[in-house]
Amino acid sequence: MFFLNILLPVAAGIIYFVMARQIKKVARSRTLILGELTLRGRYIAFVSLGLWLISRPLQNILGPHPYPLVINCIRQFIMISVFAPAMLIAIFNWTSEEKKVPKTTQAAAIVVAVFMGIIFILINIAAVDGSKIIAKYNGFTLYDAQWFSKGHKRFELILIHLLVQGISPVGYCLFAAGIIRHKRHNFPQTSIYNMMPKKWYHLELTLIVFAGSLLIAGVAAFFGRYYTYLWVIYFTGAIIAGIIELKGIKIPPRLESEK
Repeated sequence: MFFLNILLPVAAGIIYFVMARQIKKVARSRTLILGELTLRGRYIAFVSLGLWLISRPLQNILGPHPYPLVINCIRQFIMISVFAPAMLIAIFNWTSEEKKVPKTTQAAAIVVAVFMGIIFILINIAAVDGSKIIAKYNGFTLYDAQWFSKGHKRFELILIHLLVQGISPVGYCLFAAGIIRHKRHNFPQTSIYNMMPKKWYHLELTLIVFAGSLLIAGVAAFFGRYYTYLWVIYFTGAIIAGIIELKGIKIPPRLESEK
């Protein structure tokens, strides 16, 4: 369990940093095709999600309460308020005919996500009142935040906590996946960018897998307990989603037909 808490998050984070590097690598050649806002938004989304994943060990190694709570609040704010709106804005731009998203739309996506992030932090502070030891190895001790360690379990806090994440990042990801699906199914077959539907398919599947893993973990938490290792579900989902999208990034927008 000690290595599970360290190695799995690091492996997942590295995948998304590699994806961000790939986005940066193809940025010059694909800006006119995909749009600058698309590439920048996806780059920010992948970097922020990579930070969220790879910083998980910090939540465990710094010591007992309040350190796990503080790190968790920072990590979740990055995912809720940075990753989710960056990805949604990128998808808006990518699927737009004009390759330009109104500033009001961008602002609305960011404001809602930041608001959700603040609510998450406030609920976290209200619910987390201690920490517990989750693993030991060669003198090292790993801690994690503990909900309701000093009192009765409050389901209303758990429900708000899950609803916030249901809006961002889960809702944002599913909304983005829906936009991509609509665009993919209505993509003109006469377009010279004949590989775009395939690229969109990979990204759509990526978003669904990641959002689905978060939903599964949320349902398990609500009907069971806030188990320490529920995060393994969505970290595994993040790895699978990352591998799918890494393949999608490498697909060129256009493939010359053989004559």
